[in-house]
Amino acid sequence: MAFPALPATETDLLLVIDVQADFLPGGALAVPDGDAVIAPINALGRLFNHVVLTQDWHPAGHASFATSHPGKQPFETVRLAYGEQVLWPEHCIQGTPGAALSPLLDLPQAELILRKGYRAGIDSYSAFREADRTTPTGLAGYLRERGITRVFLCGLATDYCVGWSAVDAREAGFDAVVIEDACRAIDLGGSLERAWDAMAAAGVERMESGAIGG
Repeated sequence: MAFPALPATETDLLLVIDVQADFLPGGALAVPDGDAVIAPINALGRLFNHVVLTQDWHPAGHASFATSHPGKQPFETVRLAYGEQVLWPEHCIQGTPGAALSPLLDLPQAELILRKGYRAGIDSYSAFREADRTTPTGLAGYLRERGITRVFLCGLATDYCVGWSAVDAREAGFDAVVIEDACRAIDLGGSLERAWDAMAAAGVERMESGAIGG
């Protein structure tokens, strides 16, 4: 189904995913070309009245860290209680410089910063549900109470936190649009192609930032 013509309306929201130091060049889990998302996100921010940012916010010793599993290396997988888990380098630890949102983001009108991944035993890619696929973050209820019906997603990384958030937005009943040029991917073992396939199957739309006008 095609979406109505833009510009963004009062029922649209820009959801900016995890633009944090550890995911940017020089960070502990840098997404290739990750800093290229900042300029388009700042430009998009001027077109939306409603903006929410997410922030990965792990305690030290989080279950998703390779260092929490003796003998394991980053990017290997293990089975946790809720299923398969990719093991990551330590990143976005609460209160550390690596967890900070990029100071180059210029989104003063942002209404909420949603922190996720703070439960020690569960990873959390999606802004809507943790990786056990049952524990909600509360974002869906917040958006419903605010009258939001369509979510535009951007940030890091396309194949993990952006993609999972987009699929969950659809499952929660929202229209969802991923702004491709305002995202970058890790692309771990074909993860980007799998993410796009999952998003398409869920009814997520793809768009370039230039298609959104003031």
